[in-house]
Amino acid sequence: MDDAAAYLWVAIGGALGSVARFALGNAMVMLTGPAFPWGTLLINVIGSFVISFFGMLTGSGDRFALPYEARVFVTVGICGGFTTFSSFSLQSVDLIRAGQPGRAGLYAAASLILCLAASGLGFLSAAALNNNAGPAHSL
Repeated sequence: MDDAAAYLWVAIGGALGSVARFALGNAMVMLTGPAFPWGTLLINVIGSFVISFFGMLTGSGDRFALPYEARVFVTVGICGGFTTFSSFSLQSVDLIRAGQPGRAGLYAAASLILCLAASGLGFLSAAALNNNAGPAHSL
């Protein structure tokens, strides 16, 4: 596959991930209200799990090895469009500016801890399916 095709797959994945992020973010605001960015937190946790899980299962020599183009479609495209670290940063600053530094700190700590835990869980889950707890694979 040529470079132009890989870019097209990343763009398609990015569009899908962005639409999914928008839909889930809106659904969470409808469910929980706008006082705390639960949607962004959930999106980042899910994205952290998916990128690690998928990356570990689909690398060369892994259980479900996929071509590079398929891997970047999911990891760079879908996950890149879906996860929202820039939104997380802005929402943290907005909470501080709104006089809620405690909520901002809670949000930042929860995001860091839960996303790292989700990424680790994705790695361990995929390693168990691969029957391989070897070194981390690059995406």
